[in-house]
This record gives sequence, C-alpha cells and structure tokens, in this order.
Amino acid sequence: MNRKVSVAPMMDCTDRHERYFLRLISKNVLLYTEMIVSEAIDRGDKKKLLSFNINEKPVALQVGGSSPKLLGNAARLGEEFGYDEINLNLGCPSKKVQKNKFGACLMKEPDLVADCLSKMLSSTKLPITVKTRIGYDNQEDYETLFKFIEKLKNTGVKTFIIHARKAMLGKFTPKQNLNIPPLKYDVVYKLKKDFKDQEIIINGGITSTDQIKDHLTKVDGVMIGRSVYHSPYFLAEIEKEIFKNNNTLSRQEVIENLIPYVKEETKKGTRLNQIMRHTLGLFHGQTGSNFWKRYLSENLCVRDADIKKIDHIMDKVKLAPQAHSVGQID
Repeated sequence: MNRKVSVAPMMDCTDRHERYFLRLISKNVLLYTEMIVSEAIDRGDKKKLLSFNINEKPVALQVGGSSPKLLGNAARLGEEFGYDEINLNLGCPSKKVQKNKFGACLMKEPDLVADCLSKMLSSTKLPITVKTRIGYDNQEDYETLFKFIEKLKNTGVKTFIIHARKAMLGKFTPKQNLNIPPLKYDVVYKLKKDFKDQEIIINGGITSTDQIKDHLTKVDGVMIGRSVYHSPYFLAEIEKEIFKNNNTLSRQEVIENLIPYVKEETKKGTRLNQIMRHTLGLFHGQTGSNFWKRYLSENLCVRDADIKKIDHIMDKVKLAPQAHSVGQID
C-alpha cells in the first residue's frame, strides 16, 4: 500500500462522489471514506453505507466506535466490500462523537483501544491503521503519547496517522479543533525516530508540495485534507511533483470525464448537486473561477434526473475557464 500521500477522511466531504472526482485527477494518492460508525454498519443498510465505485481504488474505509465486536464486524465487512485498508478514528473531537464514545476521547482509554484493534486485526487480512492526535485537553506530554502508541503497536498495528494538533474535548467545535490548537510537527518527527519500524504519517495544515517534500524527509507519508477539498486540482501538482507522473488530465478533461458518471448516477436517482458540489474549487486561482462557482451554485439544486438540464449545465460548465477576461482571479 502506497501511503506517501493520502487525502484525509472528512465528514460531509469525502463521500463516494468526491472520491470518484478526485481519482480523475490523481491516480496515486490513497483516498479515505468519511468516518462511518461501526454501529451504523451493524444496524444500517450496508450496501448504501459501504458500496463504492471500483475506479476509486485504492480506497480505505475509516470507522469509528469503541466496541471490539462491532469494529471487528466492520473490518470484516470492509474487506468483503473490497476496501484496501481499515482505519480506526481516534482523532475526531466533536461532542456527538464523544457522547457515543469514539474518536479522540478514546485516547484516554488505551486498553480499550488495544482490544478494539486486536479484534479488528483478527477479523480481516487487510491492514488496520490508526488516525489519532498528539494529545487531548491538557494531556500533551510526549511520554503519554509514546506509551499510547507503544500499546497500540503491540497489537500488531504498523501504520499510525498523526494529526499534529491536540484535541480540545468539549471546549472547541470541530472547526476550532482544526485551527486553534497549534501544530507541533516536531512531535510527529520524534515519534518516527522512536518507532523506526512503524509507518508514521503526518497530518495537519499541509498546503503545498514543498511542505510535502520536506515532511517526507522526516516521516513516511503525508495526509492532506482541506487544501485538497478547497482546491482539488492541487492533486495534479502532487502527481507531477511527488509521484513524477506528468500524465494528468487538464481541468477541462476532468469535467469531460466526470460527465458520464454524472449521467449514470442521476439516472439512479442521485441529485446533481450531490456530485457537482465537490467540484466548486476545481478552477481555484484560475481565470473564470468565480463564474464557475456562481454558475454551479445557482444551477445545481436539481432534484430530478433531468438529463437535458444536466447537458445544459455541463455545456455551460465547460465554458467556465474562458468566461471572464484574464486578470479576474478568485
């Protein structure tokens, strides 16, 4: 599994439509699902929750929960549905997540986390990975983090994705938790020095290929999140600069390749805006990007699968880069 660069699991963002769209831009980055709760997988519509397009691969399933049994079941089902990896979320700080006892609050219970991981590992042949933070609330000393990772490592987990911020449980909103706690990349670098045989991936605030290259001299991989969602074509630069792949689609070609998927999905009942909302940032920084965003925002609330309407929108969308004169940059 190549985890040199991956796109972070993001709630309300990295659904199957987003992943299909991103895969048109990048062939090499590892993609992650939104976090799916193990109890929902156990009780809910498994096909609706877990199905994905084969063209999204490689793709990892991220799960949340604190029941070894349910997480083991989720891991087994993830393998059956064809995922390439199962990741346990130990970093989400939201109050709802804490109430249901999963996410970052589980850093307080390393024995329980170890039991969960052991059950997951015994339930599938897929790699089981962990995404966590460097600490929580006032607990951010390195020794505590080291002991936490050491305990989880002893279950057999080999890959740790570390968000280089602590989680403020109950004090900040999820959005604040992505911005206010300071980034401490040196903590993640130290983990790699102390856990040489483990794969350590760094996450948090990474917005350029130069930053990615610098991090890769100190850790095994880089996970990026919001910078890709707000400017998806950043992945084309990553393909060229990190993976040395110059065979990438232009922005125009990305949309042209997305159209058959859009038509197929809308025939199945998917609303157009469920897919195209993910493309709002495709022309970020380019001439016509404001036109692109405005036109999509005004025309994508299409609740029926009107193919003629979709064709009309797509024709307009294709003109977006030429819509404004040079110099009108978003």
